[in-house]
Amino acid sequence: MRRMAEEGFRRAQERDRYAPHVRLVNEMVDDLRGHDGRGWMPYVAPWHGGVDARVLSVLRDPGPATQDGTGSGFLCMENDDPTAARQCQAFGDAGIGAGDITPWNAYPWYINRAPTAAEQQAGVAPLKRLIELLPHLRVVLLQGGDAQRTWRRLAKKHPEVAQQTRFEVVSTYHPGRQALWSPDPAVRAAREQHRVDAYRLVAKALHERG
Repeated sequence: MRRMAEEGFRRAQERDRYAPHVRLVNEMVDDLRGHDGRGWMPYVAPWHGGVDARVLSVLRDPGPATQDGTGSGFLCMENDDPTAARQCQAFGDAGIGAGDITPWNAYPWYINRAPTAAEQQAGVAPLKRLIELLPHLRVVLLQGGDAQRTWRRLAKKHPEVAQQTRFEVVSTYHPGRQALWSPDPAVRAAREQHRVDAYRLVAKALHERG
């Protein structure tokens, strides 16, 4: 069972959602909720590093497990879903703790589907704002095509942000089953290995950059 399924853990996240290390991030979420009529987005769980994180992990969009009421209300690798579990395992295997990570999405508002090109573009400004809140950032991990396409849009619009030398950019597959599936076992194995290698690159960058 994932920790967000435990009432005590979930309540602690709710209680501490404006703790000093995540306050600026979650105040940004408050500001973005409903922005331009785009609706709701989850907070970043204080279990993660917030502004102290050295890794920014970007996926596609918030999944059902992040929803208020039926889910946790947070982006968290302890959410009760397989994608979160797979991420948590991979980071753990690479020796990277939750406190070193801030999770985010290419399109941070809840839609539970692939974002359109226009929605990917709309995700650029929040991503830029978040990067500017992370002074210790050393690695941006782009997981999946949507995250990578949004990053390319960011790089085109804000090259001064995307080309900073203080962090590296690592790209790999999305951890969801659909992204990793192929009828060819060799392809599936290669995708899984690509993810393992990417997380090792993240760990190596953290070790080298401090």
